[in-house]
Amino acid sequence: MDDALKQKLAEKNKKLIDMVIERAKRDFPDDIAIIGLSGSFATGDFHEKSDLDLIIVNNTNEGWGISSGFILDDVGYDIYCTPWETRLEQQSNLDNPGVSSLTELQILYCAKPEYLERFNALKQKALDAMAKPIGADCLNRAKKHIDLAKQNYADMMLKDEMGAVRYASANLMYNLVNAIVNINNTCIKRGIKRYFEELSAYSHLPENFETLYMSVIEAKTTDAIRETSRSFMIGVIQLHDALHQKHVEKPVPTYENLDGTYEEAWCNLRNKILASVAAKDKSYAFFAAEGAQNYFDEMTTDRGTKKFDLMQYFDADNLDTFKDAFLKALDEYQREYDKVGRKVVRFDTFEEVYDYYMNK
Repeated sequence: MDDALKQKLAEKNKKLIDMVIERAKRDFPDDIAIIGLSGSFATGDFHEKSDLDLIIVNNTNEGWGISSGFILDDVGYDIYCTPWETRLEQQSNLDNPGVSSLTELQILYCAKPEYLERFNALKQKALDAMAKPIGADCLNRAKKHIDLAKQNYADMMLKDEMGAVRYASANLMYNLVNAIVNINNTCIKRGIKRYFEELSAYSHLPENFETLYMSVIEAKTTDAIRETSRSFMIGVIQLHDALHQKHVEKPVPTYENLDGTYEEAWCNLRNKILASVAAKDKSYAFFAAEGAQNYFDEMTTDRGTKKFDLMQYFDADNLDTFKDAFLKALDEYQREYDKVGRKVVRFDTFEEVYDYYMNK
């Protein structure tokens, strides 16, 4: 782009910015707090048809009145507001993909000094979060996007039309991109035009990232879209799990954190499984098995106990196999109690329970 065109765009943008600031001062002196510049004109990565990304922070609902949409010189403009309590707060917690519009914003107008102070506090909160080493916080944020990608994959598998499958894959890609961003504890700074370029520079990427990424975009059939999307998602999941294993301290069973957990399993699981198997009730047994697997998985994640893969033993035509596996797992779980010196709370008479409970 030659200098004359750049100058022309700069002059047009200045007129538009001055117009919005004039309107804020005139009509919304108490409703608009800050106006800033984000996007391609802030980074210098613009072209002739780039729009103007203004971040307008509103204090009140009345501030939304400054919003407008129009087309000028074949370029569309969307003047909209960014509320403190929703978008900016989310960005400060790194819970919104648009973090860079907080951390990189060029302030053009501020109605009062206290607004700038509030804005800078949110900005610093985001910067401090991204300055932390890779750990539980950023990996948990990444997992939220991975879980959303799994939902997108389910949508993809339930659709037959090419457009619907392709759209689901685009949603999946968007969430996996944000998962990778969070895995690296950073933010996208240059918009969708530079997604691939920015991601490629990150330290932590799935193996064969370029191939996985582009194969989804280049897939020609619904089957190919599903398969390439699955491969990319598995790559991101494996990356996440490896970093979680490396950087996140795992819980270990202790006397305190196991308190009541064996008794809870006995109460909520054991008799349901025994009763359902005795009755040969396949549906009852199936969901009792699901509950048992869920409970033991939760204990593994939260308390660090041994992992049990119970559902591999479920066979609707041979329920005793699952019952035996569950009872064996329950016995092994009791040994977790033994290791930390905790005794199972068990009584033979109500009087013993009463004495224990009332004097606890």
